[in-house]
Amino acid sequence: NHVLEHVTDDIQAMKEIARVLRPGGYAILQVPFFSPVPEVTHEDPTIVDPRERERVFGQDDHVRLYGRDYPARIQRAGLKPEPSQIASTFAGGNRYGLSLGEVLYIARKS
Repeated sequence: NHVLEHVTDDIQAMKEIARVLRPGGYAILQVPFFSPVPEVTHEDPTIVDPRERERVFGQDDHVRLYGRDYPARIQRAGLKPEPSQIASTFAGGNRYGLSLGEVLYIARKS
């Protein structure tokens, strides 16, 4: 839950998730998306100043701003991304901290 944006090599981290999952297993890979969502994930490893990271990535300890290519990044790690808007199925106002339109990606191992 909101970890990959803090990890220097998110593809490698997802590959490790794929390695330890059993066939048919899944991981819920939730990352923040800011509006408007860029087409391509923005990363710049030269940005190390916390104030600049906050300005560019939205938080001082983030190392990237995810874009619409996030499902392709999951695929690159060897997992099958399945979008889910599960929060819209919860009754009343109890959405367990999820925004109403928030998309979670269920990453399955074949």
